[in-house]
Amino acid sequence: MTPRTRPQTHICPNCNGFASAAVALGGRDRHGHLRTITANCPACHGTGTTRRSTAQEGARA
Repeated sequence: MTPRTRPQTHICPNCNGFASAAVALGGRDRHGHLRTITANCPACHGTGTTRRSTAQEGARA
């Protein structure tokens, strides 16, 4: 019997695995910190991976 393997995680095709990015708003606040916001990938919601579909492509019945 072959050993069980864990299912591979699939990288999100929209963000290519780079799910979050810090975007500089320009300028600094009064404490000298750079003002940034975090932008998440709308397809994977910031995880960088997608779920594996239940149907396999090219599988025969």
